[in-house]
Amino acid sequence: MTGREGSLTLDRGLALLQAVADAGGDAATISELAVTIGASRAAVYRLLVPLSERGLVWRDGTKVRLGVGLLRLAGQVLPQLRDAAGPVLRELAEKIGATAHLSVAQGTQALAVAVVEPSWTSFHVAYRVGSRHQLTAGAAGKAMTLRPGGDGWVTSAGELQAGASGVAAPVRGVPGLRASVGVVSMEPLKAAEVGPQVVAAATRLADILKTDAP
Repeated sequence: MTGREGSLTLDRGLALLQAVADAGGDAATISELAVTIGASRAAVYRLLVPLSERGLVWRDGTKVRLGVGLLRLAGQVLPQLRDAAGPVLRELAEKIGATAHLSVAQGTQALAVAVVEPSWTSFHVAYRVGSRHQLTAGAAGKAMTLRPGGDGWVTSAGELQAGASGVAAPVRGVPGLRASVGVVSMEPLKAAEVGPQVVAAATRLADILKTDAP
Protein backbone atom coordinates (compact mmCIF):
# COMPACT_ATOMS: atom_id res chain seq x y z
CA MET A 1 0.00 0.00 0.00
CA THR A 2 1.39 3.39 -1.02
CA GLY A 3 1.43 6.40 1.30
CA ARG A 4 -1.45 7.97 -0.62
CA GLU A 5 -3.50 4.78 -0.48
CA GLY A 6 -2.86 4.51 3.26
CA SER A 7 -3.90 8.10 3.76
CA LEU A 8 -7.13 7.55 1.82
CA THR A 9 -7.89 4.40 3.81
CA LEU A 10 -7.31 6.24 7.09
CA ASP A 11 -9.50 9.13 5.98
CA ARG A 12 -12.29 6.78 4.94
CA GLY A 13 -11.98 4.83 8.20
CA LEU A 14 -12.31 8.03 10.20
CA ALA A 15 -15.29 9.08 8.07
CA LEU A 16 -16.88 5.72 8.84
CA LEU A 17 -16.32 6.13 12.57
CA GLN A 18 -17.86 9.61 12.41
CA ALA A 19 -20.85 8.24 10.51
CA VAL A 20 -21.43 5.63 13.22
CA ALA A 21 -21.20 8.36 15.87
CA ASP A 22 -23.62 10.62 13.99
CA ALA A 23 -26.24 7.89 14.10
CA GLY A 24 -26.63 8.77 17.79
CA GLY A 25 -28.58 6.24 19.82
CA ASP A 26 -29.67 4.30 16.72
CA ALA A 27 -27.45 1.59 15.30
CA ALA A 28 -26.42 2.36 11.71
CA THR A 29 -26.70 -0.37 9.08
CA ILE A 30 -23.91 -1.32 6.69
CA SER A 31 -25.98 0.00 3.78
CA GLU A 32 -26.57 3.35 5.49
CA LEU A 33 -22.90 3.73 6.31
CA ALA A 34 -21.92 2.91 2.72
CA VAL A 35 -24.19 5.66 1.41
CA THR A 36 -22.98 8.15 4.03
CA ILE A 37 -19.26 7.77 3.26
CA GLY A 38 -19.71 7.09 -0.47
CA ALA A 39 -18.25 3.59 -0.47
CA SER A 40 -19.38 0.08 -1.33
CA ARG A 41 -20.75 -2.30 1.26
CA ALA A 42 -17.67 -4.48 0.76
CA ALA A 43 -15.41 -1.52 1.51
CA VAL A 44 -17.37 -0.73 4.68
CA TYR A 45 -16.98 -4.34 5.84
CA ARG A 46 -13.20 -4.11 5.29
CA LEU A 47 -12.93 -0.80 7.14
CA LEU A 48 -14.90 -2.15 10.10
CA VAL A 49 -12.38 -4.93 10.76
CA PRO A 50 -9.59 -2.79 12.34
CA LEU A 51 -12.12 -0.54 14.07
CA SER A 52 -13.79 -3.57 15.63
CA GLU A 53 -10.47 -5.11 16.67
CA ARG A 54 -9.65 -1.93 18.60
CA GLY A 55 -13.06 -1.80 20.22
CA LEU A 56 -14.01 1.47 18.52
CA VAL A 57 -17.13 -0.02 16.96
CA TRP A 58 -19.34 -3.00 17.76
CA ARG A 59 -21.09 -5.06 15.08
CA ASP A 60 -24.33 -6.94 15.54
CA GLY A 61 -25.00 -8.54 12.19
CA THR A 62 -25.44 -5.70 9.72
CA LYS A 63 -25.84 -3.05 12.42
CA VAL A 64 -22.98 -1.01 13.86
CA ARG A 65 -22.67 0.97 17.08
CA LEU A 66 -19.84 2.79 18.79
CA GLY A 67 -17.61 0.52 20.88
CA VAL A 68 -16.51 0.79 24.49
CA GLY A 69 -12.94 1.35 23.31
CA LEU A 70 -13.92 4.96 22.74
CA LEU A 71 -14.47 5.37 26.47
CA ARG A 72 -10.78 4.79 27.07
CA LEU A 73 -9.88 7.44 24.51
CA ALA A 74 -12.44 9.85 25.93
CA GLY A 75 -11.00 9.26 29.38
CA GLN A 76 -7.72 10.66 28.12
CA VAL A 77 -9.25 13.62 26.28
CA LEU A 78 -11.68 14.96 28.87
CA PRO A 79 -9.04 15.82 31.53
CA GLN A 80 -7.09 17.80 28.91
CA LEU A 81 -10.24 19.56 27.80
CA ARG A 82 -11.09 20.32 31.43
CA ASP A 83 -7.63 21.81 32.04
CA ALA A 84 -7.88 24.04 28.96
CA ALA A 85 -11.35 25.26 29.94
CA GLY A 86 -10.56 25.98 33.60
CA PRO A 87 -9.08 29.50 33.30
CA VAL A 88 -11.71 30.54 30.74
CA LEU A 89 -14.57 29.37 32.93
CA ARG A 90 -13.02 30.94 36.05
CA GLU A 91 -12.85 34.36 34.39
CA LEU A 92 -16.42 34.03 33.10
CA ALA A 93 -17.80 32.93 36.48
CA GLU A 94 -16.11 35.78 38.34
CA LYS A 95 -17.19 38.42 35.82
CA ILE A 96 -20.84 37.43 35.75
CA GLY A 97 -21.22 36.04 39.25
CA ALA A 98 -22.77 32.81 38.00
CA THR A 99 -21.71 29.19 37.70
CA ALA A 100 -19.83 28.68 34.43
CA HIS A 101 -19.66 25.35 32.65
CA LEU A 102 -18.38 23.52 29.59
CA SER A 103 -20.58 20.80 28.13
CA VAL A 104 -19.96 18.38 25.25
CA ALA A 105 -22.38 16.39 23.14
CA GLN A 106 -22.58 12.65 23.64
CA GLY A 107 -25.16 11.29 21.24
CA THR A 108 -28.40 13.11 21.99
CA GLN A 109 -27.25 14.31 25.41
CA ALA A 110 -25.18 17.19 26.77
CA LEU A 111 -22.53 16.15 29.31
CA ALA A 112 -21.05 18.69 31.75
CA VAL A 113 -17.27 18.14 31.75
CA ALA A 114 -16.05 21.25 33.58
CA VAL A 115 -17.75 23.53 36.12
CA VAL A 116 -16.46 26.62 37.93
CA GLU A 117 -18.45 28.42 40.63
CA PRO A 118 -17.95 32.15 41.41
CA SER A 119 -16.00 32.91 44.58
CA TRP A 120 -17.71 36.13 45.65
CA THR A 121 -21.46 35.47 45.44
CA SER A 122 -23.68 34.79 48.46
CA PHE A 123 -25.23 31.80 46.67
CA HIS A 124 -24.96 30.16 43.29
CA VAL A 125 -26.14 27.12 41.36
CA ALA A 126 -24.31 23.88 42.17
CA TYR A 127 -23.82 22.20 38.80
CA ARG A 128 -22.17 18.78 39.00
CA VAL A 129 -19.54 17.54 36.56
CA GLY A 130 -21.01 14.47 34.89
CA SER A 131 -24.55 15.88 34.78
CA ARG A 132 -26.43 14.93 31.63
CA HIS A 133 -29.53 16.20 29.91
CA GLN A 134 -31.06 16.12 26.45
CA LEU A 135 -29.69 18.52 23.85
CA THR A 136 -33.22 19.83 23.38
CA ALA A 137 -33.46 21.06 27.00
CA GLY A 138 -31.40 23.79 28.64
CA ALA A 139 -29.14 26.43 27.14
CA ALA A 140 -26.03 24.23 27.13
CA GLY A 141 -27.61 21.61 24.89
CA LYS A 142 -29.51 24.00 22.64
CA ALA A 143 -26.36 26.03 22.00
CA MET A 144 -24.76 22.99 20.38
CA THR A 145 -27.57 22.87 17.81
CA LEU A 146 -27.12 26.48 16.65
CA ARG A 147 -26.18 26.80 13.00
CA PRO A 148 -23.11 28.83 12.04
CA GLY A 149 -24.01 32.37 11.09
CA GLY A 150 -27.15 32.42 13.19
CA ASP A 151 -27.68 33.59 16.74
CA GLY A 152 -24.54 33.71 18.85
CA TRP A 153 -26.11 32.38 22.04
CA VAL A 154 -29.26 30.84 23.49
CA THR A 155 -31.10 31.37 26.76
CA SER A 156 -33.21 29.14 28.97
CA ALA A 157 -35.37 29.62 32.04
CA GLY A 158 -36.47 26.90 34.43
CA GLU A 159 -35.97 24.08 31.93
CA LEU A 160 -33.58 21.93 33.98
CA GLN A 161 -34.07 23.45 37.43
CA ALA A 162 -36.98 25.53 38.66
CA GLY A 163 -36.03 29.21 38.87
CA ALA A 164 -32.66 28.81 37.14
CA SER A 165 -31.67 30.92 34.14
CA GLY A 166 -29.02 29.96 31.62
CA VAL A 167 -27.10 31.47 28.72
CA ALA A 168 -24.80 29.39 26.51
CA ALA A 169 -22.84 29.68 23.26
CA PRO A 170 -21.33 26.99 21.01
CA VAL A 171 -17.61 26.32 20.83
CA ARG A 172 -17.01 26.63 17.09
CA GLY A 173 -14.18 25.72 14.76
CA VAL A 174 -12.60 22.84 16.68
CA PRO A 175 -12.72 19.69 14.50
CA GLY A 176 -14.39 16.75 16.20
CA LEU A 177 -15.68 18.81 19.14
CA ARG A 178 -19.34 19.62 19.62
CA ALA A 179 -19.52 21.68 22.80
CA SER A 180 -20.83 24.80 24.49
CA VAL A 181 -19.78 27.25 27.18
CA GLY A 182 -22.47 28.66 29.42
CA VAL A 183 -23.50 30.17 32.72
CA VAL A 184 -26.40 29.33 35.00
CA SER A 185 -27.83 31.40 37.84
CA MET A 186 -30.79 31.51 40.20
CA GLU A 187 -30.98 35.23 39.43
CA PRO A 188 -32.37 36.43 36.08
CA LEU A 189 -29.58 36.91 33.56
CA LYS A 190 -29.61 39.89 31.20
CA ALA A 191 -28.99 38.12 27.92
CA ALA A 192 -27.97 41.28 26.07
CA GLU A 193 -25.13 41.78 28.55
CA VAL A 194 -24.24 38.19 29.41
CA GLY A 195 -24.59 36.71 25.91
CA PRO A 196 -21.61 38.52 24.34
CA GLN A 197 -19.41 37.60 27.32
CA VAL A 198 -20.34 33.93 26.97
CA VAL A 199 -19.67 34.05 23.22
CA ALA A 200 -16.28 35.64 23.88
CA ALA A 201 -15.42 32.89 26.38
CA ALA A 202 -16.44 30.17 23.92
CA THR A 203 -14.34 31.81 21.21
CA ARG A 204 -11.36 32.09 23.53
CA LEU A 205 -11.60 28.41 24.46
CA ALA A 206 -11.82 27.45 20.79
CA ASP A 207 -8.67 29.46 20.07
CA ILE A 208 -6.83 27.73 22.93
CA LEU A 209 -7.86 24.28 21.72
CA LYS A 210 -6.89 25.03 18.11
CA THR A 211 -3.52 26.36 19.24
CA ASP A 212 -2.86 23.24 21.33
CA ALA A 213 -3.87 20.90 18.52
CA PRO A 214 -1.00 19.16 16.70
